[in-house]
Amino acid sequence: MSTASDHFLDLIRTSRRGRFKVYIGMSAGVGKTYRILQEAAALLKNGVDVKIGYVETHGRRETEALLDGLPVIPRRTLFYKGKQLEELDVQAIMNLHPEVVIVDELAHTNIEGSKNAKRWQDVLDILEAGISVISAINIQHIESLHQEIKEITGVDVAERVPDRVLRMADEVVNIDLTADELITRLKDGKIYSSDKIQRSLQNFFQAEKILQLRELALKEVASQVERKIDSELPRNAHLKPERFLACISSNHNIARKVIRKTARLSSYYNSKWMVLYVQTPRENADKIGLAAQRHLINNLKLATELGAEVLRVKHTNISRGIINVAEQHAVTTICIGKPHLSLLNIILSTTVFNQLLNKLSAADIDIVILS
Repeated sequence: MSTASDHFLDLIRTSRRGRFKVYIGMSAGVGKTYRILQEAAALLKNGVDVKIGYVETHGRRETEALLDGLPVIPRRTLFYKGKQLEELDVQAIMNLHPEVVIVDELAHTNIEGSKNAKRWQDVLDILEAGISVISAINIQHIESLHQEIKEITGVDVAERVPDRVLRMADEVVNIDLTADELITRLKDGKIYSSDKIQRSLQNFFQAEKILQLRELALKEVASQVERKIDSELPRNAHLKPERFLACISSNHNIARKVIRKTARLSSYYNSKWMVLYVQTPRENADKIGLAAQRHLINNLKLATELGAEVLRVKHTNISRGIINVAEQHAVTTICIGKPHLSLLNIILSTTVFNQLLNKLSAADIDIVILS
């Protein structure tokens, strides 16, 4: 524990901007908050000015015990819809200006009327003020994994954090447990109260779901480490850098899947990526419905939040519009959604699509068809 704390302490003191450390877990109850408080105690013991900005123990006795002796910044109290609620007091943190502040639950949505809508935005403000932050997040709250999480768990997670926020982290640590260990913790009452245990076992806390979430968490941290290595120890500098181009239409569902999956690919390769919408005369604003226009705007906004450069071009031919953009921006891989027809039929019946494949092959550009 002291070695990890010493390393983060070195990072803290080498930058004017605050350093950022994030603990990731596959679900609630793996021990993220517990580890954060352990680290806070270790930093305090080493003479670091560390304070607790916001920690949610969820009534877990072992976690609450670790708060003893740690300096806590009082939360901001306010009334909302007749209820007294507590939030992170960002201004108090700025005024006290500790070296390190603990801010749990990165994906939390702030109460209406707060300066920022999301806690991760509060954290960015704190970092810009030169204060280092240690935080935590569950894998299901990462924006680009939204669709995968929904398919695994059946839950449409509303609170999500853009991938770019995690990419800003100086350290990302996975808190890992086996499925059996996590289920045992649940049955022993270490995660939820007794009245919630049986329902949790029947829903979220099933071995198959936990294994899939565990795999996602491990992959996420591995890709973060890979990016760190590539940025600090550049290798194969002579190779052409990867650059992804996600091509979307006004089809809402396909577009969102293409955007999220391309975001994951670019994250894995630590590369730049773009989202392209080619508007043909058939898709002029006066020819597509208001709902389709609204979905398109929301999808382009999602792409921006995930870190993409958004491109909108007008062209009479979608394939040629894609080719032009790919050549202008030195794209290495084009990502498109699965066509409604079989790929074989498209290739056999569509001359333009065949021309696209030939052109991309000659330019050494890969094309990925995402399911």
